[in-house]
Amino acid sequence: MPKTNNRKNEHVSLSEKFYDKGDSSFKDVSFVHHSFPQCDVKDISLNVTLEGLHFSSPFFINAMSGGSAWTGKVNEKLALIARETDLAMATGSVSAALKDPSQADTFRIVRQTNPNGLVFANLGAGHGLENAKRAVDLLDADALQIHLNAPQEIVMPEGDREFSEWIDNVQSIVEGLGVPVIVKEVGFGMSRETVELLESIGVSLIDISGKGGTNFAQIENYRRKDFKLDDLEAWGQSTAVSLLEAQESVSQASIIASGGIRRPMEIVKALALGASVSGLSSQIMHMALDDVDEAIMALTNWKEEIKRIMTLLGATSVSDLKQTDLIIAGETAEWCDARNIDKRRYAFRSNSR
Repeated sequence: MPKTNNRKNEHVSLSEKFYDKGDSSFKDVSFVHHSFPQCDVKDISLNVTLEGLHFSSPFFINAMSGGSAWTGKVNEKLALIARETDLAMATGSVSAALKDPSQADTFRIVRQTNPNGLVFANLGAGHGLENAKRAVDLLDADALQIHLNAPQEIVMPEGDREFSEWIDNVQSIVEGLGVPVIVKEVGFGMSRETVELLESIGVSLIDISGKGGTNFAQIENYRRKDFKLDDLEAWGQSTAVSLLEAQESVSQASIIASGGIRRPMEIVKALALGASVSGLSSQIMHMALDDVDEAIMALTNWKEEIKRIMTLLGATSVSDLKQTDLIIAGETAEWCDARNIDKRRYAFRSNSR
């Protein structure tokens, strides 16, 4: 088996091996309950539109899989779930198919299974505009995700060691690609400085993807045969912290939240902290590998649960959630204090509605 194919298999299998329902960074975030919601469940809309991309629900299946025969079958399961639940779906990095055309069908299966769905291709920031166009063409994709994964590459035995061209690559893709571009981290979070830099080069869709979900530093450490880089397994910012960081600097861009989001309540909390939609990877992967039909049923029920939570919050639209009152405590509050983020402003936002 080629090394790339084996690595793709390992990434998925190790993601499942290390799957953890442990504490979420959103445990530090609580809604203030007000006794009069002043709306009905039937009033709630889950629709979101970002850069011409229409989401029928404020969450989607984020990048995970493809590049080997087995992960192609996983992609087919995920695409089936996406089709039956009307969720957008991103593939894993299509770089494997660009290097080895025999692996193209492990990605094409997504569009074949879900011909009318919202599909995102995915490629690393080490690639330029021409490869970005090839990735989009491969999937007839509606958008392209460019993933930023420097800590993973540093720990990965065969990973990249040169990153100086990343920002130029991203800018050239944003300026030259004919579909929306999402720039996303891979579970290490973003700072306000990163968000500001991305906006300055024209990025309008930013996935802050904080730590708390799949830990690619942990996965790559497990794969190493020589010395381990154990300290990097704790690298980065949580998803809740990254959302708070983003709100300090974002101007026009839309923020996407992913990283350790496993439940409808966490989706709603992410939206309340400033995200426009949320992406889920390991949780939906875990559900898909267990039972596709049950995953479809569960995700369908999630939509109803989100509507009911929004009703309690008096938020008839996803954007209304940004005006709900939140209390930020614990380690997340300590981060806010250290970075001079005014956490108190989140506690009284409904007064401005």
